[in-house]
Amino acid sequence: MTAPPDMALPLERQRAILDRLGRDGRVVAADLARAFGTSEDTIRRDLRDLAARGLCQRVYGGALPISPSQGTATRRRAERISGKQALGARLAALVRPGQTVFIDAGSTNLAAARALPELPGLTVATHDPAIAVALTGRAGIELILLGGRIDAHSGAALGMHALRGAMDMRPDLLLLGACALDAAGGLAAFGYEDAEMKRALVRRAGAVAAAVTNDKLGTAAPHRVGPADILSDLVAEHDAPEDRLSPLRALGLRVHRAEPAWED
Repeated sequence: MTAPPDMALPLERQRAILDRLGRDGRVVAADLARAFGTSEDTIRRDLRDLAARGLCQRVYGGALPISPSQGTATRRRAERISGKQALGARLAALVRPGQTVFIDAGSTNLAAARALPELPGLTVATHDPAIAVALTGRAGIELILLGGRIDAHSGAALGMHALRGAMDMRPDLLLLGACALDAAGGLAAFGYEDAEMKRALVRRAGAVAAAVTNDKLGTAAPHRVGPADILSDLVAEHDAPEDRLSPLRALGLRVHRAEPAWED
C-alpha cells in the first residue's frame, strides 16, 4: 500500500524539494505543504535542514538556490572570461565624464575596469588591488586605492581600515559586486565583512549599478546587502531569462543586456 504524502520519509521529501528548487529556481513553503500534504511547520523544518547542509538558502516564506559565486578571487577570474568581458564592457559604458566611480571587488568588475573608456575628469576608487593594477598608468584617470587586510575570497581589502576609507567616499556611481541577486530576496554576499563593506558603499553612492551572470540571478547567499532596488542599473547577460529579469524591472531597475560573448 502506498504511503500518503505526509508519511513520506523526510529524506525523500527533501530530495523532492531540491528537485523543485533546481527546476523552478525558488520554492515557497505554503506551496510545498500543499503538494506534499503536510504542514508548513514540517516544510520549514525541511528547509532549515537543507540550509544547514548548505543545499539552499532560506528566505522569507521559502528558499532559494545557493549562488555558485564561491571560491577564491583568483579562481573566479579564470572562469567564464569572455562572458564577463561582455558584461564588463556594458557596465563600463554606464560611466560618464567627470564622475567619481567606486569599483567594488569582483572578476566582472575587473573586466569593467579594463573596459573603461577614455573620459575626461574621471576619478576611480577601489579596494581591489587587481582593479587598481589594471588602471595604473591609464591617462585621464585619478586612481585611489583603499588599503587593509586582503581577503582571499573577495580579493579585496576588508576590515575596519578599509571600511573607514569607504565611509569617507561619496562616489557618483558605485559598480557593486553581486554574489547573488533575487527580486524578493535582495542582493547578498558570502562574506560578512564583504557585505558590510558593500552596505557602507551603497549608503554613500549617488547611483549603484551591478553586472550579474545568469547563474547568480534568482539565488541567495548568507549575508544580505540590501533589497534588490538598491540598484539603479543592472547589466545582465544577453540571454538572461526574462522571467528572472521582469520582477527586477518591476522594482524600477533599468536592465541592460550585454552583447553576446564568444564561448570560453
